[in-house]
Amino acid sequence: MTRQPAAFCPDCGTATTSRHVDGRDRRFCPACEQVVWHNPIPTAGVAVVGDEGVLLGQRAVAPGVGEWGVPGGHMEADETPEEAAARELEEETGVSVDPDALTLLETFTTGPFAGKYIVSIGFAVRAEETTGEPEPLNEVLDVGWFTPESVAASDAVLHEDHAQRLRFAWERFG
Repeated sequence: MTRQPAAFCPDCGTATTSRHVDGRDRRFCPACEQVVWHNPIPTAGVAVVGDEGVLLGQRAVAPGVGEWGVPGGHMEADETPEEAAARELEEETGVSVDPDALTLLETFTTGPFAGKYIVSIGFAVRAEETTGEPEPLNEVLDVGWFTPESVAASDAVLHEDHAQRLRFAWERFG
């Protein structure tokens, strides 16, 4: 399995070819005689909802530098989605939450970004269930509290698919 379309087999290094398997053209290793799967990357994020809106971070990394979104990122191999969302929230904003306090909000798929596809798992939590004051940390330029209405009235640009997550969190918990 690879996160990008594979030009070479990750097991033996042989150049891959294209083969029609299970109704799709897929990358195939002729030496190993197996498909080199190109699967989406799992990510997780958490929308912290307070009286003034949903906590968003302004991205400092590609894709979407300068765009605003719900704190989140790639899951680690040994994490649950809840643990990944809580870790990413703390890494990006300094806000801590117990992963058990998170409520599943929604999921979406997106991509490709340079050949990479994403499956994003979104959670929400009320601000009073968190600790710490929000501040821009790792991979974040700024933090702020937004409602769907305040985003629309500002010059803030939301990262792809985060408008839906913001709206769902605000409607459900705001």
